[in-house]
Amino acid sequence: MRHHLNTTVRPQVRLYVLMCAMLALASCTRAPNNTPSEDPFEKINRPIYKFNSGVDTFILRPAAVGYEFITPQFFRTGVSNFFDNLTYPVTIVNDFLQGKFVQGFQDIGRFAMNSTLGLAGILDPATAVGLKQNEEDFGQTFSVWGIPQGPYIVLPLLGPSTVTSSVGIIANTQVNPVMQWPNSSVRSKMFILWTVESRQSLLVIDEAVRKSFDPYLFIREAYLQNRRFLINDGQLAGESFDDDFDDGFDDEFNGDFDNAIDNGGAAP
Repeated sequence: MRHHLNTTVRPQVRLYVLMCAMLALASCTRAPNNTPSEDPFEKINRPIYKFNSGVDTFILRPAAVGYEFITPQFFRTGVSNFFDNLTYPVTIVNDFLQGKFVQGFQDIGRFAMNSTLGLAGILDPATAVGLKQNEEDFGQTFSVWGIPQGPYIVLPLLGPSTVTSSVGIIANTQVNPVMQWPNSSVRSKMFILWTVESRQSLLVIDEAVRKSFDPYLFIREAYLQNRRFLINDGQLAGESFDDDFDDGFDDEFNGDFDNAIDNGGAAP
């Protein structure tokens, strides 16, 4: 699914997700690994992943491909901006819970500007004036509070997660305006569009997933690296992501990356 649908992939993270997927490809195409300590439930996770992949193949991906085909880029950008802004209270709440008070007030300013001058978030004037978009959620907050992420798990329909992040998903929904919209009919339609838009944003990595030695490992490693990136505010094991990417991504996989971009991520 989505290959991961339980959190929206925001614009500044999307390129990172693609890059980590390429790093995961570098490890997954060589040889299968023994079950790591992060994934003690692999025997349970794999059947759930297979089920999710089936739902994605027959429902979500076709919907995302159709959405991309019939809508112009400016429309998709506006939809993406709208949902990024509408769900931004999740980030704001977690800014303060993590003690990031300066960032919290900046994010309030970003949300206010985009909600008004940006026409309910369809436009993004806040970025133009230097109020960057941040990504915080309750799963990250729990980690900041010292709660371990716990084992990797795959949730039915929702996709990759960890035990702690799964609890965070429940907390996220309580402050996510999409999930709390008072009109159930409108809420359902918004959720469907949000889901399709999220899946469409990841079409670009479909080809790389398909070509990987083991798609399950590919998705697992990409997800776990992305979570570490978010929890550590862009740092992986004390190094910048750029350094980690340059060291781990050799010429053998440049072709896969180029093909994924050139083909728009669509599997043949």
